[in-house]
Amino acid sequence: MSAFNALDRQRSRLYPSTDSGIVAEMDARSEPGLNDPFGEAIDDALSSLPADLRAAMSNVEIVVEDEPPDGQPLLGLYRGVPLPRRSSTYSGVLPDKISIFRGPITRLAAGDADRVRREVRHVVLHEIAHHFGISDARLIELHRY
Repeated sequence: MSAFNALDRQRSRLYPSTDSGIVAEMDARSEPGLNDPFGEAIDDALSSLPADLRAAMSNVEIVVEDEPPDGQPLLGLYRGVPLPRRSSTYSGVLPDKISIFRGPITRLAAGDADRVRREVRHVVLHEIAHHFGISDARLIELHRY
């Protein structure tokens, strides 16, 4: 996995490629006993997906990072090869990465814990849509942007 912030407080979930598509490994990296609203909201968002969609996710990692790269105005970011673009030659590659950015979401929510949960859920589902090859334009058409 990639190196992240020095305190290593992000949570990471890895969905490796498997024949069955089932989640083969879940690695939560956070301090024991720490109540992490971002991790919980990510877990809730993933749990809300239909089982067949969760099973179809492949070779993707979800992490919480403090801030987006270069101060970009982002709440989340998908980096990788969307499932529909993968061919028979897709193998031995690092996982796709979905980053959820704690700082911008926290500032947007302005101290409202319920809003943090709603925003994290929205961002996670939005970035998972990109993993499935759904563009921003299509999400706008579907009123899901």
